[in-house]
Amino acid sequence: MFNKRTKIKDLLSGEKTGQEVTVMGWVRTFRNNQFIAINDGSTNNNIQIVIELGLIDDATSKRITTGASLKVSGKLIESLGKGQKVEIKATSLEILGDSDAEKYPLQPKKHSLEFLREKAHLRFRTNTFGAIFRIRHALAFAVHQFFNDRGFVYLHTPILTASDAEGAGEMFQVTTLPLNNAPTKADGTIDFSQDFFGKATNLTVSGQLEGELGAMAFSDIYTFGPTFRAENSNTARHLAEFWMIEPEMAFYDLEDNRNLAEEFIKYLIGYAMKHNMEDLEFLDTRLKEEENSLPQDKRSEMNLIEKLEFVLNNSFEHITYTEAIDILLASPAYKKKKFKYDVQWGIDLQSEHERYLVEKHFKKPVIVTDYPKDIKAFYMRQNDDGKTVAAMDILAPGIGEIVGGSQREERLDKLENRMKEMDIPSEEMSWYLDTRRFGTVPHAGFGLGFERMVLFVTGMTNIRDVIPFARTPKNCEF
Repeated sequence: MFNKRTKIKDLLSGEKTGQEVTVMGWVRTFRNNQFIAINDGSTNNNIQIVIELGLIDDATSKRITTGASLKVSGKLIESLGKGQKVEIKATSLEILGDSDAEKYPLQPKKHSLEFLREKAHLRFRTNTFGAIFRIRHALAFAVHQFFNDRGFVYLHTPILTASDAEGAGEMFQVTTLPLNNAPTKADGTIDFSQDFFGKATNLTVSGQLEGELGAMAFSDIYTFGPTFRAENSNTARHLAEFWMIEPEMAFYDLEDNRNLAEEFIKYLIGYAMKHNMEDLEFLDTRLKEEENSLPQDKRSEMNLIEKLEFVLNNSFEHITYTEAIDILLASPAYKKKKFKYDVQWGIDLQSEHERYLVEKHFKKPVIVTDYPKDIKAFYMRQNDDGKTVAAMDILAPGIGEIVGGSQREERLDKLENRMKEMDIPSEEMSWYLDTRRFGTVPHAGFGLGFERMVLFVTGMTNIRDVIPFARTPKNCEF
């Protein structure tokens, strides 16, 4: 039976020699017609299979190539060679799937990340991506554990929506109408009443608005699902399809919100360090080797594990947006015209500004609050100064914004006035306004981009490398 196998990670960590075991996996190397390194994805470490003379014939031996899949049974013995404590002395070997050695693209050598993105269907088999996606799994599991332990309800919000949560309009439209002959109204515009849903529909950019409805009944909810932005940003930090974690909490103010977000980020980091240290150490070593080729001033001040420990063990800095602008205006980078984008009160902070605050000025994660209302969404609670809203962003080293959130505007009159200012039709959002009409309460929430969190924890520099199959402008492969 195929399920009677032992994972290689368990064999290497258990080291109980003398037992009969069965392993299955893919060949990494085969040398001297005797030693096979096999890997099943449970760990980056291979287990060595020792083939005694006469166990397999020449025809079978020639089929043991890099990438081929095997089922091997034998005795777990103490290894005589260097590099591993145990190995398997094979008593039977079966080839489950052949791999053409001349055509298999992942030969036992170092491949560039750019090359591996083109082979995204196979890159999971490499050590780098094995480590990344085991960590991604652990972080996803930790998300649910964190909120479950605190009594939150996991709410599945829709992927298809007729509302634009961000008000930015950068959405993917979904339709069943024939694109080459769509029905039109008398004024020449497309008649969406004949579409599948009877109205214009899009892929969601956020589960927040629906999440707020749940918070008005369960008090504390979270969503965790895919979101979509039709933003033509072909950068190392943007994806068209990505995953968002969005908690919404009734009876929370901005301070409660930022405290929960900081606790959440530290929990995720702590979970990965507890359960995935082997993978983190591999990525840490990889990062050091990569940075050795850079000039000294371009290298990180802390290695990956030091950075994670530092974030874990230190409180996040808290400043207002106004204080952030003052710091930037007084900075050597601004005075020497090092910033590409101008700095003045009212701007939407750019990545270079955010990274200066966290990497140069404070050298730790920073929570920025109380942004100008004109650059923020309609649902954010207006502050008494009339100029700012109770918004917050958490900025992380190497990435910039990792969390965005706010206290929500619970006052019906203020919310309706703001929607008028921003030309958001209140009749289409009457379901959302009902939460302010019937038992409104102070409430808050935030969104954490899951891929950016994985990026931070793994130390990778391109967001395409922390999602299995990246969707970006002009790219929707696999």
